[in-house]
Amino acid sequence: MFRTALLSSAAITLTMTAPAFAQDTVATGSASSTPEQDSADRTGLHDVAGEEIIVTAPFARAQTDVLSGTSVLTGTELTRELRPTVGDTLARQPGVSATSFGPNVSRPVLRGFQGERIRILTDGIGSIDVSNTSADHATAINPLTAERIEVLRGPASLLFGSSAIGGVVNVIDNRIPRTVPAAPAHFDVIATYGSAADETSIGGVINIPVTENIVFHADGSYLNTADLRTGGYLYSRQIRAEAAEHAREFDEPELLEEAEERGKLANSAAETTEISGGLSYIGSGGSIGFAVTRYDNLYGVPGRFELEGDHGGGGGHDHDHSGVRLDLQQTRVDVRGELETGDGFIERISVRAARADYQHDEIESDGGIGTSFFNEGYEGRIEAVQSERDGWTGAIGGQFFIRDFDVEGEEKFLPANKTRQFGIFTLQSKDFGALRAEAGARYEHSNIDADADADLGNGNIARSFDAFSFSLGASYPLMDGLRIGLNGSRSERAPSAEELFANGPHIGTQAFEIGDPDFEKESSWGLEATLKGQGEGYRFALSAYHNWFDNYIYDYQPGTFADGLPVFQYAQADARYYGLEGEFSARLAQVGGTEIRGDILGDYVHATIDDSNPAPRIPPLRLLAGLEAKAEKFGARVEVEHAFEQDRVAEYETTTDAYTMVNASIVWTPMADNATSFILSANNLLDVEARRHASVLKDYAPLAGRDIRVTARFHF
Repeated sequence: MFRTALLSSAAITLTMTAPAFAQDTVATGSASSTPEQDSADRTGLHDVAGEEIIVTAPFARAQTDVLSGTSVLTGTELTRELRPTVGDTLARQPGVSATSFGPNVSRPVLRGFQGERIRILTDGIGSIDVSNTSADHATAINPLTAERIEVLRGPASLLFGSSAIGGVVNVIDNRIPRTVPAAPAHFDVIATYGSAADETSIGGVINIPVTENIVFHADGSYLNTADLRTGGYLYSRQIRAEAAEHAREFDEPELLEEAEERGKLANSAAETTEISGGLSYIGSGGSIGFAVTRYDNLYGVPGRFELEGDHGGGGGHDHDHSGVRLDLQQTRVDVRGELETGDGFIERISVRAARADYQHDEIESDGGIGTSFFNEGYEGRIEAVQSERDGWTGAIGGQFFIRDFDVEGEEKFLPANKTRQFGIFTLQSKDFGALRAEAGARYEHSNIDADADADLGNGNIARSFDAFSFSLGASYPLMDGLRIGLNGSRSERAPSAEELFANGPHIGTQAFEIGDPDFEKESSWGLEATLKGQGEGYRFALSAYHNWFDNYIYDYQPGTFADGLPVFQYAQADARYYGLEGEFSARLAQVGGTEIRGDILGDYVHATIDDSNPAPRIPPLRLLAGLEAKAEKFGARVEVEHAFEQDRVAEYETTTDAYTMVNASIVWTPMADNATSFILSANNLLDVEARRHASVLKDYAPLAGRDIRVTARFHF
């Protein structure tokens, strides 16, 4: 029965999180765990000789061995950076920005890529929502439940799917327990207050060993925020200048007064609840478990400041603060299983699968539902991890993804459509003494069908794509603690349903979106060089990358309007992306029991479409420097982040001014295991006006002003 249940879950991985946990072999090989092992599972820490281990892979690898840029948030650092969205939680990592469509909708932006070119996973499987279809759609993943977040940027992430050319974000939780707690019950509680949005949140987790092999898990969380208080003006310099000119031309002084508003961002409040329960069987030869989760999120989307003249009219303006709200619900079932197969060619078989029913309603300012989105999705992975033989290890696997998607209502911009995607892949690694070589390959078949829709003017449309991707790389030690790597990749991506079939007004983004059903596959060649090192008291990582795209799919503004909304048109052209990212951390001094460390990170992306036109919404050059003091039970940190002006913009895209943010925090960890902590932080201390260029709403929705945050995390 165990073997049948495991195989019936069939799915994927080659970049599976659950089986890659370094301590999983111990966990599945014993019905109970030691307190030390239990603590490792709580915090997600994986350390081998001081080296952070990346678990978002079919087999655990040291961070210096991964042939692309990586970031890990766990423990106290994760607690300090925790925000209501995954995007804002990760925004201070190298190579990462955020879409920032208001304070409650923010997906990560990796190396300038967003939407269809990155994947956001929860414990190794997709979020199965519609957040990739539009910037105003929130991800149905709650960072409050995360034990660890890993980011893979570059070619290594292609093993998760052809759509992951930009990278992968993996939010790792413990909803399907991996070990049996040594204590009769294990509780974790986190509570946060943030002043900028009057934000209050609380989340709790309990794991109970029902028998020596069975563990019950339950968690729940609640988040409530008011409208966000911002720093400086609500509207950008360009919007204020246009309003001033309009006010003079049509003698409307009140318009200028409205354009110069400061303070709270109207219609940016949110309320989120989540509850989940799971059960695991953990035996000597493997494990199997499941979890059921309900997620509800009601949040507002800030409105734009629009002048009627922008739509081809005369004087006057339309300044609607009320905007639109989205009411999101998702019910999700997850399954994970592992089977230890012994000492043969295959060491372990791992399965991960999920099914989710998703719906959100876009509620207009009068309280009526304008549009509803429905998504029923399935995703699964199965992988077979090879035993290590003479320095050779690897994994083979398969993946499927099924999505039935429909939009109903007066702002319907997509026909009902179905996506069926199946893939196989492998990752192989071989040590030739000092030289480490790695090769990966993936084949993916996609069918995307759209139903006939008279309102949108389309008949039945069926498209089929075969995508091949592969990578080949190696790393070599230049000296002890210093390793250089080079990786080349070829990737292909099928266009999404939104890129193919969109043709209508979308109230959430306040845009008229137009796709092209004749799009071809998008393909690219990529190179990435890495230099990673560590030694006594220091660690650094540098990456340089370059991607050449054929048939690159992007959206642009032709400068026209439809149904009173600006048109956003999808198109294909050649494109180039290149950039740099890096981070460095070093111990500067040791004063008694206190260690003083300094760190710096930076990232830069340059993207061009069709040889001359800048790609839209590319983050500018950014630098962040921090100084931190760590003692046994106390820590303090101050950091300065500077984002440079972005004046290399696409047509009809506005520039974004530079900003400098100062943040500070104090941490108290009274318990020896560091699982209990109290954090007081002050973000944007100088209360500056800041906007992220990657946001389509940046001119109307700045980032938070001064935000005093108090976070308490308890373990007992």
